[in-house]
Amino acid sequence: MREFTYTIKSTTGLHTSRAGLLAMQTKAFPGTNVTVSAGGNTVKTSQLTRLMRMNFKQGSRVTVAADGPQENDAIEVVHSFFEYYL
Repeated sequence: MREFTYTIKSTTGLHTSRAGLLAMQTKAFPGTNVTVSAGGNTVKTSQLTRLMRMNFKQGSRVTVAADGPQENDAIEVVHSFFEYYL
């Protein structure tokens, strides 16, 4: 398992279109589970509604984890996504 912690910098946080894009990007790694955790809650990136309910805003500190056969590639893609969009 690989993971990283990130503080959301974007003033708009993780809104619907960005959450959808994140879900699409992580689907490219079948068999690898990618999750986002904050405040004691953990959600798979494929669970779009639950991801939106996490209400990530500017300043939110999240931990992203990837576990599976393509975890190295998945975590790199998701880290780049967070750096660029969030």
